[in-house]
Amino acid sequence: MSRKNLNTVLATATVLFTFYLGISFVLAPATAAPGFGLPSWPSGDGSGFLIVKGCRELAMGLGTGILLVTDQRRALGWILLMTAVAPLGDMVNVLAHHGSTATAFGVHGLTSALIAAAGLLILRETSKAHKAQKTAAPAHATQPA
Repeated sequence: MSRKNLNTVLATATVLFTFYLGISFVLAPATAAPGFGLPSWPSGDGSGFLIVKGCRELAMGLGTGILLVTDQRRALGWILLMTAVAPLGDMVNVLAHHGSTATAFGVHGLTSALIAAAGLLILRETSKAHKAQKTAAPAHATQPA
């Protein structure tokens, strides 16, 4: 399997998993919430915050998915790196609220690391092409007045 194909599989898995999480938190927030790792659950209308998480996941999945299907690989790498910040923030949130350390590191931390790795691999894949494109661009010729 080529590097590009492997990177595409990793990016596709990220998009699909992000959609899965988003849909889970939007359609069934009470069912999805226990796996997040926080020790206590929102009461009353607090479940609305869980839907916010779902919408965030869907937005990230759409942005990443659009770059994937339009073959904007360099931008895809950067967006994957940006997307890795969300589960990193989730990890910090779980730890700050005395939630499950295993979930914080094993779910959120690992997810962040995998997404960042996929982004870095795609940036590495595209860096040679990006450098070649920059050097192939003709220098601006100055025209006499």
